[in-house]
Formats: sequence, structure tokens, C-alpha cells
Amino acid sequence: MLTEKTYLTVSALTRYLKKKFDVDPYLGRVYLTGEISNFRMRPRAHQYFSLKDKEAKINAIMFRSAFDKVKFKPEEGMKVLVVGRVSLYEASGNYQIYVEKMEPDGVGALYQAYEQLKRKLAAEGIFSAPKKDICRFPRRIAVITSRSGAVIKDIMTTVRRRYPIAQIVLFPALVQGEGAAKDIVGRIKQVEEYGNFQTLIIGRGGGSIEDLWPFNEEIVARAIYECKIPVISSVGHETDVTIADLVADVRAATPTAAAELAVPVLSEEIIKIEQLRLRLYHSLKAQLQLKRQALQKLRNSYVFKQPGRLYESYLQKVDYLQKQIIQLMRVDLNKKEQQQMQLFSQLQKQAPTEKLHLLLKQVIYLKQRLFSAYENYFKTKRQKLCSAVANLEMLSPLRVMARGYGYATVDGKVVRSITQLSPAEKISFHIQGGTIDAKILNITEDEQNG
Repeated sequence: MLTEKTYLTVSALTRYLKKKFDVDPYLGRVYLTGEISNFRMRPRAHQYFSLKDKEAKINAIMFRSAFDKVKFKPEEGMKVLVVGRVSLYEASGNYQIYVEKMEPDGVGALYQAYEQLKRKLAAEGIFSAPKKDICRFPRRIAVITSRSGAVIKDIMTTVRRRYPIAQIVLFPALVQGEGAAKDIVGRIKQVEEYGNFQTLIIGRGGGSIEDLWPFNEEIVARAIYECKIPVISSVGHETDVTIADLVADVRAATPTAAAELAVPVLSEEIIKIEQLRLRLYHSLKAQLQLKRQALQKLRNSYVFKQPGRLYESYLQKVDYLQKQIIQLMRVDLNKKEQQQMQLFSQLQKQAPTEKLHLLLKQVIYLKQRLFSAYENYFKTKRQKLCSAVANLEMLSPLRVMARGYGYATVDGKVVRSITQLSPAEKISFHIQGGTIDAKILNITEDEQNG
């Protein structure tokens, strides 16, 4: 009968299988060829992808330390050759290959990387960007190359022979192997920091593509492109074309050719200067001769010998213009006199004296009518006022009192009805001529009012 201990856990089985993979000598070093699948570049990280052929597929992982050594950029569908070990990943139970090396199948990895970088920089316009002009007469030339190589010797020999007044300054750098690209970039920046160089030569002798590879690195290409000093590249033999050659302002086939491009031949330049000096001398001499002839011609001119002739025509013209002005002024004056006479005649015809006399008479007449109207108006108003005063007097209570009538008041108030009075109450009776104070003895109402 099977017990519980008879059954294995999944973890135990997976660990067992992993040991089998790890101890198998055939799986410790595996060489595979296949197409890259499911690849997505992860910057500065481990890379996960698959390798496949027509009938099978295997998962692959390439750690960052190994992937940084790959000289080309893997792409989806690219056929590659890989070296690695096959093992099992316990967490998922899947087996996979841990890739240690990878290169294109059929094309060298370095050549593949060279073409990829070349296409990338060409797409950015770095190769087609305007090139800087090489200084024709440099005072100081910087050279980045190996201290012990033949490049610096060829350049120095050529410059001393052609243009010995130029100063050559060597910036020694690694030109092959690990760290060479970074060293070259550092030297380029150092040359720029000094800032007193007119030309920069970067070069090395011939070699394999592996030897020349630092000059195909992207960081070197961008450092040359960003350099403010004109750069002459002389890398390898005439048939070797590196990325640095394409980015540089000028490419030289050999170090000697680079030196010849960097400096002129001093003796030839001296001869040219002498020729130019002679041409300048003869040209100035001819110019002076022409100027002397022109000066002599001016001296013989009537302007200096008979200066009065210079303004004779102007005097005649002034007289003519003066006569013409006087004539025009007379004509204009006659026109003005005729216009004045016409205006005076019209003014006399339309003289305002008569109109003014008639208007004055009309004013006097209107003034008399105004005074007469005012007298009639005041007379009418005075009559109306007298009539109104007479009518007012007829209605005045004083006239009524003059006929023997009066009125009574109690405490200053007019008594209008007996209902306002009571027996024994004091009363004031007002009649014409004064006031009578009295006391009410009795109050008798009229039968009609009762």
C-alpha cells in the first residue's frame, strides 16, 4: 500500500531535474544557432528572449555582464550563433539557455555592429553635417595616437619637413583593446579644454577590424562630431574606413597624408608671399602712375589756370533768372491791381450806407412802438389793480366792523358758536376802535338752532 511519503512534491521534482541539467556535461557548454524571437531591448538590464527554428523554441536569458560585450544590436528575426549552458528555472519549471556569447550567423559581430552604427549615425545626419575648414596656417597641432607607434613619428617628420614653425603636441592614448574608446574620448575633451590648438589629428596604424574597433565606437564618433576643433582622421590603411573617418572633417589615407593636409609647405608659401609682394608692388606702382597722370591733367585744367571761367555761365544764368523774376512780378502785380479795382467797384455797388440808414429808422420806429406798448400795458395793469383793491376792501372784515359789527374771542381764539362758551366765562369782544372784556352771565340758544 502506498504511503504519503511515496509521493514527491513539485519542488523536490524540480530540484532533482535542475541537478540533472546542471551535472550533465553536454548541457554545460552548448552551441546553438537559431532566430531571435520575442526580443525587446531593456537598457542596462538583463535581456530575455527566445531562440527558435522551424520546429522548436527555447527560452534564453543573457545577463547584463555578458550582453555588454556584444558588439552588435540584436534584432527580432535575426539569425545568431550563441554559446551558453542549459539549465532549469525552478520557479516555473521551464528549461532555458543562459547565453554567454552571441554573434550574427554568417556575418561577423563587429561588422554587424559597424553597419548598424553607420546606419544610425547616417540617419541622424552626423555624416552629412557641414564640415569645418582645416586651418591653413596652424600654430599648434594636437595629435591623439599611441606614444610608441610610427604614427607620431611620421607626422612629426612630415610637419618638420613642410612647416617647421608649427608646434606638435602629442596626447598619448590607447588605440586598441579594452578602454581605448574611453581613453580617446578623454583625450579629445582634454584638447578642447586647452583651447589653443587649430587642428586635431586622430590616428593609428593599420590592423584588423578588432584592432581598429575603438574608432568604430559610438562615443568616439560623437566626441569627434561635437569637437569644436577641425579634426583630421587617419586610421588604418587606405582601404580601412572607420566611423571616425566618416565623422571627421577630413579623412587622410595615412599619417603622412594627415600631416600634409594639416600644414602647407613653408618654402612654397614663402615663394607665394614673395610673388604676392611683387604683384602688390607692381600694382601699387601702376596705380601711382595713373594717379600722377590724373593729377597732372587736373593741374593743366582751366579751372586752376582761369578759375573765373568756372562761374561765367552761372553769372549769365543768374542775370537771366533775375530778369525773368522781375517780369513775372510785374505781370502778377498788374493782375492784383485789376482784381482790386473789380472788388472796389463791387463794394461800391453793394455799399451798406443806405441799408444802415433804413435799419436805423426802423429801430427808432420800433423803439417808439415799444414805449407806447409799455405805457398801455402799465395803464391796463394799474386799472386792474385798483379794481382788485376795491373788491378786496368790500370783502374786508374791517369795513364790516365799521358798520357796527364785531367778533368775540376766548383765550385768543375766535368764537364761532355758542357751544364754545359757558356761563361765567370771560370773553373779549372786538369792535371798531378797540376790545371789550366781558363775562358771560347767561347763554340763550336760538329756537331755530335748537
